[in-house]
Amino acid sequence: MQEIDGLTLRGAHLDRNKLNSSSDYQVFSANRIGGRSDAFDFAGGDYRLTPALTASLHQGRLRDIYRQTFAGLVHTLDLGGQRSLKSDLRFARASEDGGFRELDNRAFGALFSLRLGAHAVAAGYQRISGDDPYPYIAGSDPYLVNFIQIGDFGNVDERSWQLRYDYDFGALGLPGLSFMSRYVSGDNVARGAANDGKEWERNTDLGYVVQSGPLKNLGVKWRNATVRSNFANDLDENRLILSYSLTLW
Repeated sequence: MQEIDGLTLRGAHLDRNKLNSSSDYQVFSANRIGGRSDAFDFAGGDYRLTPALTASLHQGRLRDIYRQTFAGLVHTLDLGGQRSLKSDLRFARASEDGGFRELDNRAFGALFSLRLGAHAVAAGYQRISGDDPYPYIAGSDPYLVNFIQIGDFGNVDERSWQLRYDYDFGALGLPGLSFMSRYVSGDNVARGAANDGKEWERNTDLGYVVQSGPLKNLGVKWRNATVRSNFANDLDENRLILSYSLTLW
């Protein structure tokens, strides 16, 4: 096939996966909707329409469980002077595959991020519609704008909003030190005959990457999450994450 500038194609057939908590490979299962399958296929691509605009279209199939189509647009507007506005729009639709059960889900998300030098602020909106929650493969991350540390805000009929703030302390002469805080609030979650489910989650990250010396590229991050809900368990969580970046070639 002739190479097309700006086009990236992807595709794969998988018959097993291995979860972080498992020592062996297992067949796939679907989060939220149940079901097990020994085949996952996906194909799609990203096309850079302009240097600032990229369009995406992908199709996935968990055999005999569900099919899902994703379309997305990402645009970055350079405002000059270390300022930019990034717009990320996503839409996904899922339906049944095979005879497992009927399935109907649609997910729309929009995330707008404004960078002003060392500061970045973002606002997002996500809407789930249809008769079912957002389905995805167990052990994977759902590609939703409001999927954060704990929750994905992908329940039936859920509406959710996100506010986020980032700061790079390099502007104060502390390169490698970073801060992030975000808050997502969801409501309208279907609970039986009523749509009165509500939940919220707050995340805070404080991280540092060593800039020089024998420990250069060693990173340490403290990550905190608070979750509150009137239909699921409340949760408070702290994580300490160590990382190391190594150039292989």
